Amino acid sequence: MKTPDWKSQLQQELQANILAFWTDHTVDGQQGGFVGYIDPHLNKNLDADKGLVLNARILWTFASAYRLFPVPKYLEMAERAYDYLKAYFADPEYGGFYWMVDAQGIPVQDKKQVYGQAFVIYALAEYYRVTSNTEVLERAIELYRLLEQHGYDPVHKGYIEALARDWKPTEDLSLSNKDLNEKKSMNTHLHVLEAYTNLYRVWKSPELQNSLSELIDVTLEHIIDPKTAHFLLFFDDTWEIKGHHVSYGHDIEGSWLLVEAAEVLGIPVLTQRVKDIAVAMAEAVYMEGVDLDGGIWNEADSDGLTDDHKDWWPQAEAMVGFYNAYQLTGDAKYRDAAAHSWRFIQTYLVDRENGEWFWGVDRSGDPLPGEPKVSPWKCPYHNSRACLEMLERLGHEQ
Repeated sequence: MKTPDWKSQLQQELQANILAFWTDHTVDGQQGGFVGYIDPHLNKNLDADKGLVLNARILWTFASAYRLFPVPKYLEMAERAYDYLKAYFADPEYGGFYWMVDAQGIPVQDKKQVYGQAFVIYALAEYYRVTSNTEVLERAIELYRLLEQHGYDPVHKGYIEALARDWKPTEDLSLSNKDLNEKKSMNTHLHVLEAYTNLYRVWKSPELQNSLSELIDVTLEHIIDPKTAHFLLFFDDTWEIKGHHVSYGHDIEGSWLLVEAAEVLGIPVLTQRVKDIAVAMAEAVYMEGVDLDGGIWNEADSDGLTDDHKDWWPQAEAMVGFYNAYQLTGDAKYRDAAAHSWRFIQTYLVDRENGEWFWGVDRSGDPLPGEPKVSPWKCPYHNSRACLEMLERLGHEQ
């Protein structure tokens, strides 16, 4: 695919489909913020709970979009998300942000899920990049220090999955009903890494530099399996492995996020080490996780596929991750894989009737029935970010 064609397709998809869907359909004009649940037929549940991850990802998405395309509506959406976070998700007594509020903004799950706090940091840093509002940066720094104070494991390193509202230990650790109830996970560490990287872009403090550098080391030492180049998913507090499933979407996503973190940190020896590992991770997904149609499977274990669906977010991450591997190696097979991912997205995932993307498709390429368009987990971040990342990366091509 020629670069100008790819770029125009990406920009069209981003602005005319994805962002337009969220501006047109998700604003909750009655109760503030954004509607917590919209079904595949665009029916809104105005009584649905509102998730921290959804709200933070909307903030990140529209702040990031505004940075590249300064459309006033994008800034309005970001401001709406920021105002709602401050008014309803922020814990005025203990700091940090609640995991879930009801439709009226009353907390219904008040635990401090580290994954959720990380997405707030990620979003606040991005919002600061486009507003230069010192209050936004101060909130991000305050939340970073709360995570370091309460979520960080000073003995074994890394971060605990979740804490109670008052930051004391809790037995309710798991991120969702699909996750193990273990002390540490790949997923949380990956998104703390992502958050700290974005914060370091705007706040180059020695303390954050140390945190980010150590987090990269922890990921390389404990979370990536050196034999397979796949992420290990769950651990106890001492990093004993709990389960050996493979998540192809997280592998390919992590491959480029690690490179981004190392490059932002700016330590040449570490960056080269990370780049080598990132290519190995991309190669493992390329060899094992890609179907003939260009889509990547959800999950597998040592016996083979355990989830042969192709959800929306791994496809978005595959496009960026494979293209990142192409940029690192110059090997055209990775560029071709990224282009194949994009063709898969256009063919199977883009919803031409109702807008946005389907949650996923089955092995035959049919949309998964009943899956939402908007939910605590169905957000605009993976697909918007993939388009934004690719536009920036392709912009450097001649």
